[in-house]
Amino acid sequence: MNMPGLSGRQELVMNSIELMVEEHKYIKRMLKVVRKACFLVMKGQEIDYEDFSKMIDFIRNFADKHHHGKEEKFLFKEMQSHLGAIGNNLVTHGMLVEHDLGRLYISDLEDALNRVKNGEEESKLDVISNAVSYTHLLNRHIDKEDSVVYVYGSKNLSADIIEDINQKSEVFEQEAKDQGIQDRYKQILEELEGKYK
Repeated sequence: MNMPGLSGRQELVMNSIELMVEEHKYIKRMLKVVRKACFLVMKGQEIDYEDFSKMIDFIRNFADKHHHGKEEKFLFKEMQSHLGAIGNNLVTHGMLVEHDLGRLYISDLEDALNRVKNGEEESKLDVISNAVSYTHLLNRHIDKEDSVVYVYGSKNLSADIIEDINQKSEVFEQEAKDQGIQDRYKQILEELEGKYK
């Protein structure tokens, strides 16, 4: 299966929201990896710091910077501007708050990993709690976007605005492809899935 990205100009221009839904599938696969890694820590296995670093890299740079970046710069911005109180509330008091909460969990996870590495055994609790809380948050967040937010945006934004979002997303995707973003994070995901089955 190919990582979502610029697989064909027409396909991406036709529906950037569909691309975001597809990216959610990859993010959910990483959430399963994170949970399984936490389960092994709970069972007494030593933390694999390199693997957790790869998970955090994927979350920060694919799930957040790449995927949430498109949402925040293009789709959500237009929903806030053009869909009145409902659109603004869905985005401002829902999706963006959850994006920020996710970033906090990952920052706290990284801090906890460093504390364990420095000998603070009790901070394994914080590794597990922050990582698992992130997976719960993102699973619910993705489900809301797929079933409510994206649907509301695609039904209520004008065709011209949707086309503008599609075109901006296409440029964004091409820049990411030129930097190898999709390939890099597909490789990380598949590597970790092979290890955390």
